[in-house]
Amino acid sequence: MAANFPNPSFPSASLISPKALMSIRNLELRARAVVEGFWSGLHRSPYHGFSVEFTEYRQYTPGDDPRHLDWRVFARSDRYFIKKFEDETNLRCHLLTDQSRSMAFGSVGHTKAEYASTLAATLAYFLHLQGDAVGLLTFDERIRDYLPARHRTSHLRQLMLALEKPAGGTATDLVAPLQRITELVRKRGLVTLISDFLAPLDRLESSLTNLAACRHEVVVFQVLDPAELGFAFEQAAVFRDAETGRTLYVDPAAARKSYVQKLEAHCTALRRICEKLGIGYHRLATDQPLELALFDFLQARMQRGKLVKPVTGQRGSISGTANT
Repeated sequence: MAANFPNPSFPSASLISPKALMSIRNLELRARAVVEGFWSGLHRSPYHGFSVEFTEYRQYTPGDDPRHLDWRVFARSDRYFIKKFEDETNLRCHLLTDQSRSMAFGSVGHTKAEYASTLAATLAYFLHLQGDAVGLLTFDERIRDYLPARHRTSHLRQLMLALEKPAGGTATDLVAPLQRITELVRKRGLVTLISDFLAPLDRLESSLTNLAACRHEVVVFQVLDPAELGFAFEQAAVFRDAETGRTLYVDPAAARKSYVQKLEAHCTALRRICEKLGIGYHRLATDQPLELALFDFLQARMQRGKLVKPVTGQRGSISGTANT
């Protein structure tokens, strides 16, 4: 599966290159730049104003009580919408972010860890502006930091500080953070897992199954460097595993085809696990503008009929929530 590419309906003139974005040292300012660029681009796209009339509604799905249909909205839009109930309007999101040593790799001027942290910060900032509660769990081979979901400005700053910590650890454990969130978070919400997923997947499916069984909406972002996706190395060299320290002499010309096939098989296995469980899957290259990641994330949630409230004081609004 190829990395995501720009959506033709989202204007490229509004996009910030990740290289320019990473030159902003403050993570919260980076997140703000992405969100403002996103709204600016959305303002110029056909999606501008899409959800202004429907901020407290969700699309009708088979099985909903037709008595709750709003016929005035139908008359204006020719679409069926139902007034949302109180427990549907408040979103609680937990961001699970990989800070293991493999995330410290980067060939485009910034690392996967910096890109992943900026993505998590962008989602946190966006949801905070909406009035939603955001929590964070960072991990490598163990749980590093945990912040419960809250909606406070001071809490958002704590979350940004936790995301700014450098990648470390000696391995990646994808199971422990999922098990921990399953134990800690009883009320259903949105769980977003951000990692390169360059770790065995044999135990991942059962952990994701348990999380989905608790009726959480789960979204997976797989973050990979362009050099990892295409094995864009020219000279034979000794490669060292960032986590285990193991070294291996490799001739890229001879190894490229086999490497790409194995990476694609690994990514396909991850995507199929997600599809089987109804989990949103997004694969991102670290040279992809983050506005596109946010756009795809929200557009996919919109397609599942889940609404995102407009952000007060921003330039536009969109209906949306998660999957791909």
